[in-house]
Amino acid sequence: MHWMTAAEIASAYRKKTLSPVELTQNLLARIDALNPKCHAFISVDHEGALASARDAEREIFAGRALGPLHGIPLGIKDIIDVAGQTTTCHSKIQLEHRATEDAQVIRKLRAAGVTLMGKLALHEFAIGGPSFDLPFPPARNPWNLNHHPGGSSSGSGAALAAGLVPLALGTDTGGSIRNPAACCGIVGLKATYELVSRRGVFTLSSTLDHVGPMARTVEDTGLLLNAMAEPQGDRLAPNYVADLTRGVKGLRIGYVRHFHEVDEIAHPDVAAALDDAAKVFTKLGAVVTDVKLPPLNDFLTPQKLLMMAEGWAVHEKWLRERPQDYAQMSRRKLLTGAFVTGGEYVQSMQMRRILIDAVDNMFKDYDVLLVANSMDPACRIDDEPEIVRTYTRQARMPFNLTGHPAIAVMTGQSASGLPVSMQLVGKSFSETTLLRIAAAYEQATPWHRMHASI
Repeated sequence: MHWMTAAEIASAYRKKTLSPVELTQNLLARIDALNPKCHAFISVDHEGALASARDAEREIFAGRALGPLHGIPLGIKDIIDVAGQTTTCHSKIQLEHRATEDAQVIRKLRAAGVTLMGKLALHEFAIGGPSFDLPFPPARNPWNLNHHPGGSSSGSGAALAAGLVPLALGTDTGGSIRNPAACCGIVGLKATYELVSRRGVFTLSSTLDHVGPMARTVEDTGLLLNAMAEPQGDRLAPNYVADLTRGVKGLRIGYVRHFHEVDEIAHPDVAAALDDAAKVFTKLGAVVTDVKLPPLNDFLTPQKLLMMAEGWAVHEKWLRERPQDYAQMSRRKLLTGAFVTGGEYVQSMQMRRILIDAVDNMFKDYDVLLVANSMDPACRIDDEPEIVRTYTRQARMPFNLTGHPAIAVMTGQSASGLPVSMQLVGKSFSETTLLRIAAAYEQATPWHRMHASI
């Protein structure tokens, strides 16, 4: 039951072969049993989840289902406000902060009927790392509990990979949805900038922050996005799962090979999996061509300066008054923002515009870009130097800077048995096409059927 997808669960509800109460009870029991190992959840709302499940069961079985997510359990990164619950941001600073209203994305998901299971672990304020000097332990990777689950949406990735929930919410400022997706072998989508509201989500960098869906399949990711996305002007909101079975025949895929072969040399297992993915797309009828973007470092420098400067603006008061209450890893990162000059900030914004244009220009000739995600499989969680070394070895942050949608999909396993992943990147507001291409790959490969044996 715990490995069922959201789509499978919704079908079982319609047929009355599974009840929301039965599923929720099963998952709550699994959380109670496994969370002490993987530390995915900071808090579990047993009472609220069961009450929501009972309401969903009554309505669905009476033929009044709100839609495909009605009664589906969901975990929430603890940086997103849920009325009446604390939003700790995995930090001593926020331990007593109780939200008075739901974040906009939570309001939308309540309207879709989801069952909120509780709050998920993260890296402190979405910027630190797997720290052991905080009120809550860091989440661990269900594929190997000695290893890092990625971050900062670490609990979201771990909860999905451990079979604790079928759906989760994450946030992404420099890759924080797609990194745990890579490390934990799941699907994570950083949608187009501002497609999903950030209202009620604790800010790290307003220029770079995104909120996005995480799941174990592309279809579930699209179903969750359907419920989360905001209308864009006068345009009707698309059905993001409408084209999942159309395949990729004739589509044009630009393979950004230099990111992982020249700019940052990827681990051999990661590089081989990316080449295999390109071959899968070719076999499915897509036209795959090597393409070039500006070097990774051209994206990294302005992205880092913007994140540090804006992070310092958010945290300056606390860092001056309560520096000892931050974890060492996050304090060190945030303090660097104090040294970013106004000129550097303006130059970074100017460079951002140039890089947005460079990526936009690619979509004149290509439908999607195939790009590396993490350059390495997950390292040990207790190896801080290796975490620091590998964390910047990635190709995620360019698309926080430019705002283009990017989806992470598992592409295999390393020799050590840990997941590896790719990104597919689309033009702004092309999530329907992006999910279609990701789904074609997913259905042609076995990876989405593999699960961690926690």
